[in-house]
Amino acid sequence: MNCIRVPQIMMPKEGTDLYKWSVVACDQFTSQPEYWKDVEDIVEDAPSTLKLILPEVYLGDDNEQARVDSIHKAMRDYVSSGILEPVDKGFVLVERNVGRDNCRNGLVVAVDLETYEYKKGAGSLIRPTEMTVEERIPPRLKVRQTATLELPHIMLLIDDPDCSIIEPLIARKNDFVKLYDTDLMKDGGHISGFLVPEGDETERLMKQFEALADPEAFKKKYNLDKDYPLLNFAVGDGNHSMATAKAAWENIKKDLSDEEKETHPARFCLCEIVNIHDKSLEIEPIHRVLFNVDEEELMAAAKKYYEEKGCEFNCGQIVGFGEAFENEEKSQAGNSEDADANDKTLETHCFELYCQAGKRSISVDNPCWGIPVATLQSFLDEYLALHEGAKIDYIHGDDVVKELSSKKGNVGFILPEVKKEDLFIGVIKDGVLPRKTFSMGEAYEKRYYMECKTVR
Repeated sequence: MNCIRVPQIMMPKEGTDLYKWSVVACDQFTSQPEYWKDVEDIVEDAPSTLKLILPEVYLGDDNEQARVDSIHKAMRDYVSSGILEPVDKGFVLVERNVGRDNCRNGLVVAVDLETYEYKKGAGSLIRPTEMTVEERIPPRLKVRQTATLELPHIMLLIDDPDCSIIEPLIARKNDFVKLYDTDLMKDGGHISGFLVPEGDETERLMKQFEALADPEAFKKKYNLDKDYPLLNFAVGDGNHSMATAKAAWENIKKDLSDEEKETHPARFCLCEIVNIHDKSLEIEPIHRVLFNVDEEELMAAAKKYYEEKGCEFNCGQIVGFGEAFENEEKSQAGNSEDADANDKTLETHCFELYCQAGKRSISVDNPCWGIPVATLQSFLDEYLALHEGAKIDYIHGDDVVKELSSKKGNVGFILPEVKKEDLFIGVIKDGVLPRKTFSMGEAYEKRYYMECKTVR
């Protein structure tokens, strides 16, 4: 079954300042309202995707409904006034430079939400890599359910080690019409997009994507000793946005005829496909910061939790900030050259903890879970359920964790490296990974909104 459709993309009219138009994904910088204030100051009154999204830092605030109403009005106005215009049907080939040695390459397509499922244990062709927190969907539905437009920040991963689909297109990118070419605000780098028009090229690409889930090739590729559900695409970024699109579609289709369901625009969701083997793609762990907690009480709860599970919990002494802390950092860096921490994950899962007083190492021996993030998250889930005032955020980047953890009542956990080659086989064999297991790059490297598509 083909998951892909050729979309009718809408782009801002010629002459629009794309630097102000394009902003980072709404689920980034969720604990840093100052970031979004800077974005507002940059955009001012210019046409911008900022006015078409709800940054999640504002979810639950007193002005949330007013923001949602403003978003829906801006969507209608941008279409009716001609700020957004349709381009020829096709895929969009994307080249993104974020200052690494290689650019990140992708292909913006529409995917059929009937081939995607986020429920635990799903065997759909498109599945999340990480657990979906269904409680996060309803607030996002306020924007999606009655929206007239969608903007993609979802990134789908394919496992194409031969680099046979997207990479050859990039090699001849100049054969295609350039849709946009701009710097991105707030350290987002530079992005270019090229229209791959509907026709023989898009047909060939869809067949190539479909072939990734050929049953015989799939079983051989992953050395499977039994039948597992085929996996065509794994959602790498933006799964809760995709889950929200799915939930909105399920609501919409209840009132449609069978014929209307086949072509309704809300059935198809814009995503960018990226090869997990793209040279620029670095899989980063997503760290955790707890708010409104007592660090010593937290460690006592962790010790009790893991010992009840038959594990051994070890908590090192706090190394304070200053010279001693810097020496600890250097020591850790030197030790990492001698022994890869990931080599110990079968027997010991290790983390770094940061709090106002400094840093300490913690480890769990004989863990019940296969990967470190599952070991940590299982405890944090139970702890948060028992401590109503405590909150959690999921953070990209060590520096942000350290900054937030330096404040009283905050505790941060830095997780070890994730091996990207294990992601597909992990999803295939074990189902979804724990939520917020990994991230593709730092927050400023996330997808910036550019293309739009109607959903009504």
